[in-house]
Amino acid sequence: MSEHGQRARRTGGLQVERAASHAEAFGRPGRRAENGPQSAARGRCAYHISNHGAQDHFRHAVGSVPSRYGRNGRATGLVKPRSLGYVRPETVAEALAALAAPDLEAKVLAGGQSLVPLMSMRLAAPDLVVDINRLAELSYVQVTDGQVRVGALARHAEVLGSPAAAAAQPLLRKALRFVAHPAIRNRGTTVGSIVHADPAGEMPAVLALLSGTVRVASAAGERSIPAGEFFLGPLESAVQPGELATEVQFPALARQAAGTGFTEISRRRGDYAVCGVAAIAWLHTDGRIGGAKAAYLSMGPRPAVLDLTEAVEGAAADSRSFPAAAALARDRFKPAPDIHATQSYRRQLAGVLTERALTEALAEAREAVN
Repeated sequence: MSEHGQRARRTGGLQVERAASHAEAFGRPGRRAENGPQSAARGRCAYHISNHGAQDHFRHAVGSVPSRYGRNGRATGLVKPRSLGYVRPETVAEALAALAAPDLEAKVLAGGQSLVPLMSMRLAAPDLVVDINRLAELSYVQVTDGQVRVGALARHAEVLGSPAAAAAQPLLRKALRFVAHPAIRNRGTTVGSIVHADPAGEMPAVLALLSGTVRVASAAGERSIPAGEFFLGPLESAVQPGELATEVQFPALARQAAGTGFTEISRRRGDYAVCGVAAIAWLHTDGRIGGAKAAYLSMGPRPAVLDLTEAVEGAAADSRSFPAAAALARDRFKPAPDIHATQSYRRQLAGVLTERALTEALAEAREAVN
């Protein structure tokens, strides 16, 4: 952080540095905001860029990379976070103390693959960023007591590459292969992806399908949040101010004659899914389908779980088509249209991908029996 215009304060025993403003720190002309969510009236430092053309570039920056550049191809430099405080605690206790600081909106920085872009576009504007990357005790992937336990600093790549995790819950590896690109998976964390609560994200859907649990800690203690209560809406989770999500628990595949499947459709590999399906299916002792359920990406404001048992129970396990399950998925969802897909197209994808995910899951279940 630039030394120009910094103010220092103590938060939970840690030194917090705050720039007076980006406009001052970088010598840019501007005027102090008089109103709005980042106004000085709320005790925050905020500036409006006085160049109207630059403002137009910023307003169109969301979802438009070229809009961040001028006609000459040079970056305008306007897509930057507002001025904020930063701490890098050495222990979980210090992190919780920083998050509990009064009169500050704090955000946790782990991988930063979601938070940093949101801050750069000012869709998130915290007063304080708490960087937990020195908390080595939160970097683990373990399988204990029928649960795959993933710590807050475990990167996607670590979970993807864990043989023990894949053996206990194969769906983790199947879904993580679709998460963005290798560079993102090397930095992004699985817990952070879940707390981000993006309805187009793979890991929130997996947690919802498996009825997993999120462990959170605060200065007041710890609590567990079941997946069914965790996702409140788009980019909104049950983690409260002052809390740190320390661990996510994914139940291992309990049934012996069970399998999982995952598939999605996106414009390009690594993009957000237009629609995606995670599925789990199991067999009766006679080898016929005992039941199935699926979780859906990008079909609503939060991960949606659908019980498909009524549509598939009793069918042959080697079936290649499940029209009743596809119809159930199409009928159950009414996603809002957007710039990526119409409602009818997403519903069609939900049906097609349900059949594909079920086929993969049942193939794995048959292999488990044999």
